[in-house]
Amino acid sequence: MSIEFLVTSLIVIASPGTGVLFTLAAGLSRGARASVVAAFGCTLGIIPHMAAAILGLAALLHTSALAFQVLKYLGVAYLLYMAWSALKETGALRVEPEVGARSAIQVTVTAVLINILNPKLSIFFLAFLPQFVRADQADALGHMLLLSAVFMALTFVVFVGYGLFAASVRHHIISRPRVLAWMRRTFAAAFAALGARLAFAER
Repeated sequence: MSIEFLVTSLIVIASPGTGVLFTLAAGLSRGARASVVAAFGCTLGIIPHMAAAILGLAALLHTSALAFQVLKYLGVAYLLYMAWSALKETGALRVEPEVGARSAIQVTVTAVLINILNPKLSIFFLAFLPQFVRADQADALGHMLLLSAVFMALTFVVFVGYGLFAASVRHHIISRPRVLAWMRRTFAAAFAALGARLAFAER
């Protein structure tokens, strides 16, 4: 495993996106535990894209306009739903003093869906992983699985860092209704913007 892979992975993971945004929102609205749950869910949501890239299924999204468009617009619709939920303070981003088992499941499912419904992730991994596997490598599949596991571990650690930071300033937010309202509007706008960006994304 090369240092280039680790550095590139960290840059990609730390860059703001839907997963980072949701983990931050979970930490701010529900606290530290919810942020860790969200980070775990976002990490789980990577698995189908990793598997698709390794098995070559991502090539279908790259070559089939219909398959790509269907998954893309499902993702757009879900991000717009997340924007509406954030604005109306419902769903997984509802502000709660504590997170129970039922809420944890809701956060996990939402986080998984956010990543699964983004077709760009499959195509990204299809282009990303092979760059760090030599053509003459004996166990190329095993090496790609190792790289995938490392990428997922880094994702979880970085996202937990984001989430715990958000949770640490949570009490400053929820104790001020005006700031809380601003936070909801900000996250709603951010989810809507990410949905719009995905809507105009090409293969």
